[in-house]
Amino acid sequence: MEFSYAYAGASAAWSGADDTQMSFSPDTLRPPTFFRGELSRHLPFREAISALHHVVVSDLRFQPKDRTAYLAWRAQQEEVDLAQIAAKQQEVSARLHAIQDELRELRGISSQRMGPYQNAQRKYFEHLYQKNRDYWFVLDPVITVHPDQLFFECFSQDESSYGRLGVNYEVFDNIGEFACGTTNIDYSAALYDEFQKIRSYKTTRLEIDPSGFELQTQQEDSFKEVKIDLPDSWVRGFLQVSSAMALPSVQFDLHPLDLYNICMVLRRKKEKHGPRGLRYLLQPGEPVRVILEPWNIELLCPRSHYAGDFAGDVRVWGRRRLHILERLIPQARRFTVCLLGTGMPSFYLADLGDMNFTLGLSGWTANDWSASGNFDLLAPRAEVDAVTQLRVFEALQAEWFASADTLAGKLNLDRSVVLGALAAYVQAGRVMYDLEKRVYRLRELSREPLPMERLRFTNEREEKAARYVSQQAVAAQGKPDSDPKYLTITGHTQTGNRREKSVLRLDTDARIVDADCTCNWHQQNQLRKGPCEHILAVRLAWNQQQRPLVNG
Repeated sequence: MEFSYAYAGASAAWSGADDTQMSFSPDTLRPPTFFRGELSRHLPFREAISALHHVVVSDLRFQPKDRTAYLAWRAQQEEVDLAQIAAKQQEVSARLHAIQDELRELRGISSQRMGPYQNAQRKYFEHLYQKNRDYWFVLDPVITVHPDQLFFECFSQDESSYGRLGVNYEVFDNIGEFACGTTNIDYSAALYDEFQKIRSYKTTRLEIDPSGFELQTQQEDSFKEVKIDLPDSWVRGFLQVSSAMALPSVQFDLHPLDLYNICMVLRRKKEKHGPRGLRYLLQPGEPVRVILEPWNIELLCPRSHYAGDFAGDVRVWGRRRLHILERLIPQARRFTVCLLGTGMPSFYLADLGDMNFTLGLSGWTANDWSASGNFDLLAPRAEVDAVTQLRVFEALQAEWFASADTLAGKLNLDRSVVLGALAAYVQAGRVMYDLEKRVYRLRELSREPLPMERLRFTNEREEKAARYVSQQAVAAQGKPDSDPKYLTITGHTQTGNRREKSVLRLDTDARIVDADCTCNWHQQNQLRKGPCEHILAVRLAWNQQQRPLVNG
């Protein structure tokens, strides 16, 4: 899908002997969003905004070797081999040599003509990738101004890491006027270099320049207009993050020194074979233990005691992305770790005082947020009518941020109805979940509504589930669980000659906390790639049975 931006110039920074000024150029096609303030906490902000940059440039996907030279040698060797075979044939040998000489001469002329262009192209892309990786990105960072804080959001190049920097207004002195809203900002590579010049003895001013919105129409030619054709996976992945953050998780605090020890071991060692997991061993009331595979190195975290009820171990992959947090270790008070389960996403929240940094990691690097996440399918799926959805959205729009309980009390609605409406707006890119403050925030990801019909079914499984329900091939029945906090739903789906049995366990917020199915797909993947179509169909059928209660 195509996104259009127009900037009234480029973001810039000016650094002098006693002051630094940063000016972000917002997207002038969006409603006016601006902010002016003077930093009071220089170094934590510098490290946090730099860590956000590291998320943007992160790309740990496998990079194949450059085989250009080998392929050229192989083509040349084929000519040599062909010449040797032809030499044995006396009657065609002379003619073949003449043709080869002519062909070699033509290739030489072509290479001579194309050589400067190809060398310049190769040097340009090598320089661009090594020095200015920002120009490879598909979307500028998103910045949102809210009544209580300013926050930046970005997505990594390999679509496996999400970063969010929230800055409370206590970080600023002499705050000027500001207008709440969301916009994309021009975040150039040179701007990152200027961030490194922030010092505590310099006055640093941050400004989201509103002047771009005040220019007259005839001056629009000076805008830097950018049209970007985004893959659906990028947009869908950004939407999946908020859905994943709203899911129940196992949480505990890590002391900065304990996180430093994990990063130090990963820096010292290089794995040459699998498994490459990071296992958190959790026992209530005891220090957290971490096992790094394949070396089976066990790290005891004596400063980090686990205070939750869950007992067991959770295993995650893609651990080298934790190096993004290294710059924050000296500034952080603690890191709160949120684990959704083995092989599922994890979130690391850095407490920086009046700032917070959230790093969201997919189950493993190659498993990006859009391809195999589908965490919106685990979120509450209560069907809410359009009028009620609009009421919930307008209530959130009036406050800019609120919890589901607050909105439910204000609108006199059931909490499940509010959660269902908010989940729909999260998937529409209009609302995001703040994991640090446990509230939903208004955040328009794009200026124009996203094509939800195009993004409605994120995978074939969800589409099949909807088809099974429409064909009335699904039966679902609920029964009380041994724990009153949960509800167990059993059902079956008729698929041709087979009948697949599914069992779901929902919490009080109607979120899937556990599920099982007899189908082969679920037996192989469990919930690591989201629920199978039979689980989804049973859940959807159950929701339809409860629809009168939801709408009432």
